[in-house]
Amino acid sequence: AYVIYTSGSTGRPKGVQIEQRGAVTLLHWMRRWVPEEELRGVLFSTSISFDVSIAELFFTLCWGGRLVLVENALSLAELGDDAGVVRAVMVPAAAAELARLGRVPRTVRTFALGGEPLPPATAEAVYALGHVRRVENLYGPTEDTTYSCAWIVPRGAERVLIGHPVGNSRGYVLDDALRPVPAGARGELWLAGGGVSRGYRGRPGQTAERYLPDPFGPPGSRMYRTGDLARRLESGELDYLGRADFQVKVRGFRIELGEIESVLLAHPAVDEAVVVALPDDEGAHRLVAYVSPANAAAAELRPHLAASLPDYMVPSALVALDALPRTPNGKVDRAALPDPGAPEASAYVAPRTMAEEALAEIWVEVLKLERAGATDNFFALGGHSLLATQVVSRVRAAFGVELPLRALFEHPTLESLAAAVEDLLMADLEEMDDAQAAAAADASAADASGAGLSAVVPVARGGDLPASLQQERLWFIEQMDPGTAGYNVASGLALHGPLDAAALRRALGEIVRRHEALRTVFAEVEGRPVQRVRPFEGFALAVEDLSAGGPEAAEAAAGKRIAEESARGFDLAEGPLFRATLLRLAADRHALLLVLHHVISDGWSMGVLMGELSALYAAFRRSLPSPLPELPVQYGDYAAWQRAEASAFERQMAWWREHLDGAPHVLDLPTDRPRPPSRSVRGGHVGVGLDAAALRRVKALAHAEGATPFMVLLAAFQLLLARYAGTDDVLVGTPIAGRTRQETEGLIGFFVNTLVLRARMAPGQSFRELLAVVRDDVLSAFAHQDVPFERLVDEYQVERDLARTPLYQAMFSLQNAAVTGGEIQLDGLEVHGLAVPFDTSKTDLVL
Repeated sequence: AYVIYTSGSTGRPKGVQIEQRGAVTLLHWMRRWVPEEELRGVLFSTSISFDVSIAELFFTLCWGGRLVLVENALSLAELGDDAGVVRAVMVPAAAAELARLGRVPRTVRTFALGGEPLPPATAEAVYALGHVRRVENLYGPTEDTTYSCAWIVPRGAERVLIGHPVGNSRGYVLDDALRPVPAGARGELWLAGGGVSRGYRGRPGQTAERYLPDPFGPPGSRMYRTGDLARRLESGELDYLGRADFQVKVRGFRIELGEIESVLLAHPAVDEAVVVALPDDEGAHRLVAYVSPANAAAAELRPHLAASLPDYMVPSALVALDALPRTPNGKVDRAALPDPGAPEASAYVAPRTMAEEALAEIWVEVLKLERAGATDNFFALGGHSLLATQVVSRVRAAFGVELPLRALFEHPTLESLAAAVEDLLMADLEEMDDAQAAAAADASAADASGAGLSAVVPVARGGDLPASLQQERLWFIEQMDPGTAGYNVASGLALHGPLDAAALRRALGEIVRRHEALRTVFAEVEGRPVQRVRPFEGFALAVEDLSAGGPEAAEAAAGKRIAEESARGFDLAEGPLFRATLLRLAADRHALLLVLHHVISDGWSMGVLMGELSALYAAFRRSLPSPLPELPVQYGDYAAWQRAEASAFERQMAWWREHLDGAPHVLDLPTDRPRPPSRSVRGGHVGVGLDAAALRRVKALAHAEGATPFMVLLAAFQLLLARYAGTDDVLVGTPIAGRTRQETEGLIGFFVNTLVLRARMAPGQSFRELLAVVRDDVLSAFAHQDVPFERLVDEYQVERDLARTPLYQAMFSLQNAAVTGGEIQLDGLEVHGLAVPFDTSKTDLVL
């Protein structure tokens, strides 16, 4: 029927090919949706280059209605009642301005709003005019013929939905693997039905990327990927949550800009809001919020944001404008937003002492900040327990003192923590009497993180190296079930653009050369495993061309190959234990799958790998040398250090003996079938959404009780398990990075440790009292995290039960920290994560 171009606000405009049936479907739906009386006068203010004009123009004329032509939507304020406008179609920003002016003809009964998210305050302001009976929220991309979903906004609505699909349209909320998510859970919105367009004119690659076969519809039908995040409510209505491509990473945290905008719009002083992530001179990003009107005070908005969002999501700058800049179509013009200037510095207090300066440098490095001031709060800057561990490690190296982990919770500001460090430096134990010295030593030992442990240093090569305690346990598991994929660590990347396969292969090879762990295999010596590091002899990147059958066939074949490779096990004795597969889907589209065995890697390691891959690929495609310095130590050095420090671990072991004394080693959860004599790693994955209001309450409770969201959620989980198992004593495992030594942070290897956290419930205990117990337990366990889990198992001589994991059967993990390396970026390519099948579980239950 016609080709209409998208606005191009996020790239070069694309011509969308709309078919006759799409336009006809739209017009017939509108005939049923719009009351008959509104045909008497429909405001026509939209440029014909904007798809909304199709609905206004052809809907009105096809059904015998009357158009009222004006220069733009704000011209409605100049019309009188005699113009006869009954239905006013425009973007929400224009409606908000008209409502503010209060100059809307009294003949107007309906405001049909679309093109951008509709703030609840705008809908309420329109209703407040008195004569408007109906406010419509109309949602839809050009690619689905203008309107896909519609909702009549009720008066007093606290949140504006996009409602139900229109006409014969269908809306799916899917996860990354294109599976429907449960009601209430966040996913990406896909649209199907009669409105789906043919595709992009002259762009087969982009068409194939955005238009996929509809697995839920009739044979041959397609669905369109909107790039919008949404959730389906229990009522079946759809709730728009923001743009997936407005998802950014700031200081390692993944952030939905739309979520911040929603919180800003909930403030009564804000009519419009847009949040962007702007790069600084060093390439790092900071959040900047633009709001209107200009009298929206930052002093009011900051506490409002802090009450609803994690600290790392509160923008560093708030800019108030008279109005947000607009494109000719009325959408926010992000490119025209003014420079916010330097980050707000009114509250910044420069470090004043040598201790504060040294600590500020540590915070800047750990938290990825531009600077840290004396009055800054570690947790307000995005800190948490894992990052606190890194601070402790660096304080040890910089000051030569053992800073207790809980000191950061008790002294969260930089100036108070510096004072605590100075107290440790000034303490002269030699001048204290024996009783005082003994008491101080006991207090320090009770909360020491790595106290008395030496640095990790290179050891002599030339023969076998000891396996770490973590590796030894996985090796024994592998002997019982050879070739299992239960301990595969897989990551997939979709690569769009001109790929330099030779530079990619060379970059992966350089990573393998740099990290001995990736060249390690395991041999058995006297019944125990040892590490054997093979010399670097190049790296084989497997390349498969799947493009012959066309885009849809290539996508299907790639999904199958990713599933196969992810499920293929490793031979720990023969190796290699790292493999990479490059799948060619088209000339400018590839999929890269990286699979490692857990015995040589962990989640943090994948971040290290991705960070190095970014740097090396950028250098090699320009024929430059590697920009990465040689590694000071290797994983084999860490394993030797761990074995040598066995006596030092004994000092921390005393706390674990007391902590786990008398604890039940079996969590008897009710199951719907008998437990088999030997467990497997076969499992499933269920996604469950937690709404923003609940998360805000979690954060508020944590703040009030001097805890973290991790501690609040863990306490709730432990309490739930206790209720189900009918016990008042619960053990739960939680993974921890295990990199308490700074020299290990840049290594690929198996460092992750498991802490066993214990919660004992007392009769009549309130949840706040339980949270205090859990908080203390978590801090103490983190402070004694150097003791490997395998050492605990040996210490307690838990009876080996093939049906259960030792010590704990439920795990809890909060993925609130980015691993080293951050977001993967490959020079000249658009990179997205690929869904990798996830159908294993190493314990009965993992939350």
